[in-house]
Amino acid sequence: MPKPRKEQICLEATPYYHCVSRCVRKAYLCGIDINTNESYEHRRGWLENELIKQAQIFSIDIAAYAIMSNHYHVVLHINKEVADNWSFDEVIDRWHQLYKGNALSQRFRSGIALSEAEIDKLYEYMELWRERLMDISWFMRRLNEFVSRQANNEDNCTGRFWEGRFKSQALLDEKALAACLAYVDLNPVRACMANTPETSEFTSIKQRAVKAKAAHSSNHPNQQVKSLMPFAGNPKQEMPFGLPFKLTDYLELVELTGRMIRDDKRGSISNTLPSILELLNIEPDNWLKLTTSFESNFKDLVGNPTALGKAIELLDRKRRPNLKNCQTLLT
Repeated sequence: MPKPRKEQICLEATPYYHCVSRCVRKAYLCGIDINTNESYEHRRGWLENELIKQAQIFSIDIAAYAIMSNHYHVVLHINKEVADNWSFDEVIDRWHQLYKGNALSQRFRSGIALSEAEIDKLYEYMELWRERLMDISWFMRRLNEFVSRQANNEDNCTGRFWEGRFKSQALLDEKALAACLAYVDLNPVRACMANTPETSEFTSIKQRAVKAKAAHSSNHPNQQVKSLMPFAGNPKQEMPFGLPFKLTDYLELVELTGRMIRDDKRGSISNTLPSILELLNIEPDNWLKLTTSFESNFKDLVGNPTALGKAIELLDRKRRPNLKNCQTLLT
């Protein structure tokens, strides 16, 4: 039985989560219908645009995404510090960009004076909305609902668009994070939808690669894609906000890995090539396994045995899922 979402999300363990949603019956509802040959590729654009727009309202950063024909992947970072610093007014304004709010919030935004009791009640709602604005379940729920409504209106039908609830994996350490980022960015290459990562449509890696080529200093966070979580550089004690790797190192690694996993170019990564693998102390053979079968190798918790043990304790669980794979691939 699937675990409740509250038992899978724990900010004390990690703020990074890999989420996957699949179309009902794995149908190509965002691609080309194999029966009618009709194209629904434009729906991938709907999803990409709304994903980026929604992240600017929530206190959730996008680390990576890949929108396929019948499913999509996204790596999200919960930014609790930002949400905690929002003012009373800002929380309400953000919530009203997503939903109608309630009678009290609508009157407040209209400038109508509220009584002290009404203000106190509105504060309760505001704190509830603050929690929801950094909640992955609310983020994914709204995103999926938006796309399904658009698609059903276009098809003039009703019913499910997505297959049940989304899948979530907690990324407990830097190795798990790097492997999952590459796994997501390389989805179109593995599916033979693109020859290289930088030519794959509706992905974060294409956005990052295009921006990096035009930037004067591509590793500087201010010269990276504004809508995506920046790469801040190698991990250190006082590292600026962002992913703990250099963008150029990551792009090089993903590009090389993408060429290695194509059907017409089987091979392995040189032991001496990508410095990021040395930094993370990941064996090249293990890296290829991670970036081609990340979902099948791990369940909802992904990390080295130490990080896994800490997360198990925080979540008050008894079993360590996929401990052998965590020891083999991430130690």
